[in-house]
Amino acid sequence: MTRMRSIWVPTTLVAALALVLGLGAPVASAKAKPVKLTIGYSAWPGWFPLAVAQKGGIFKKAGLSVKLKYFVDYTASLDALAAGKVDVNAQTLNDTIFAVASGAEQRVIVVNDNSTGNDQIICDKSVGSSIKDLKGKTIGAEAGVVDHFLLLQGLAKAGMTEKDIDFRGIKTDAAASAFEGGQFDCVGVFAPFTVQALKRPGSHAVFTSADFPGVIPDHLVATAKAAKNQKAMQRLVNAWYMTVDWIATHPDEAVTVMAAKAGVSVAEYADFAKGTTIFTPEQAVNAFVDRPGDPTSLAEMARRTNPFLVSSGLTKKTADLKGLLVGKYTKAYVKAHS
Repeated sequence: MTRMRSIWVPTTLVAALALVLGLGAPVASAKAKPVKLTIGYSAWPGWFPLAVAQKGGIFKKAGLSVKLKYFVDYTASLDALAAGKVDVNAQTLNDTIFAVASGAEQRVIVVNDNSTGNDQIICDKSVGSSIKDLKGKTIGAEAGVVDHFLLLQGLAKAGMTEKDIDFRGIKTDAAASAFEGGQFDCVGVFAPFTVQALKRPGSHAVFTSADFPGVIPDHLVATAKAAKNQKAMQRLVNAWYMTVDWIATHPDEAVTVMAAKAGVSVAEYADFAKGTTIFTPEQAVNAFVDRPGDPTSLAEMARRTNPFLVSSGLTKKTADLKGLLVGKYTKAYVKAHS
């Protein structure tokens, strides 16, 4: 499977501010009433731009009044969306499908990025470079979410299952700390927690999301109720691309904000760039197109992920994928800027 890796060519900041703020409508006036949204997010390089949007007043410029909630615990953010405690949450495709299979009604509104190496299965020096070397090893990861999913993908590729290892379910931040302290042979974590895990002498990544291109796309996902507010969803899309443009034109300022939120140095944060590929609007539109057999299509990846979650024991039944992927707002954005 391949993924989109085009180079981002930013528009100017002036163009970024000249965005549609309703369904293809002109920019709202300064006096226009902002639309309220509560947005949840957690530690991931593809979602730290939200901190930039908040600090730079970009949500307000896009016609939104946003309450941005940061979750140290990624699972807590998933639970918050499922319970309707936030209108929108930053989460992966597989975790969204898991929620829908469990009865939640959710809609993918924004495609942020694809993980191209920042999700990692890291092991100590007792483990070699082959996935088969994981047999019998204790592996910690947050149960039921993204890096557990990656671990299962790797095991399946090697003809193994979770029964071939000693899996320990543990929160991602605690997993990184426990592995550094020598409690597990291996750990499944995502950036920025990879930085802590790799501090253990002799530790190394056996495989990463780069070995499974297209498998872990990241999104801004809305509750079905919030998604009915079309004006809010269009402005959310607009705000996201305003932010991405601003980051491209002010990289030093943006990285400083994002590194501070991630709790790492600017140099460490810069290393995350190659492991998370932010989509251009055009790439995002392409991702929303249903192309059977093509893994760069979100619909195709959702169809592949759905039964895998069941066969791996993460869900009891497949999710109803109808209406899950909502690409019309991204299409409207691109049309307004073509």
